[in-house]
Amino acid sequence: MSFKVSSIEKDNIGVITVKGEVDMFTSPNLRAKLLPFFEKGVKGVIVDLDGVSFMDSSGIATMVEGLQWSRRDNKQFVLTGLGETVMNALSLTKLEKVFTIKEDKDDAYNDLKKS
Repeated sequence: MSFKVSSIEKDNIGVITVKGEVDMFTSPNLRAKLLPFFEKGVKGVIVDLDGVSFMDSSGIATMVEGLQWSRRDNKQFVLTGLGETVMNALSLTKLEKVFTIKEDKDDAYNDLKKS
């Protein structure tokens, strides 16, 4: 499966949609989409992983980096649409308790918009 990452900003909230495998070759592209939102100072960032079929340690490291940026700037950072493969990767590293995880990107967006 090919990798695709897209992003939009709506109501001062960044939404990143990821499809395919997130690994050491593709995670730099994901990082490149994340960073500008924190440089702009958005209210929060949602990363929709619904289309992700695989995530290795470099993908997890990119998510941790996004979480660190959000905490540094006192912003929200929400992961949505985690399939079994991604959830297992986070569970193995005990990170599922560290991230804010929502099932649906629209619910996450509405929560951030209210805050």
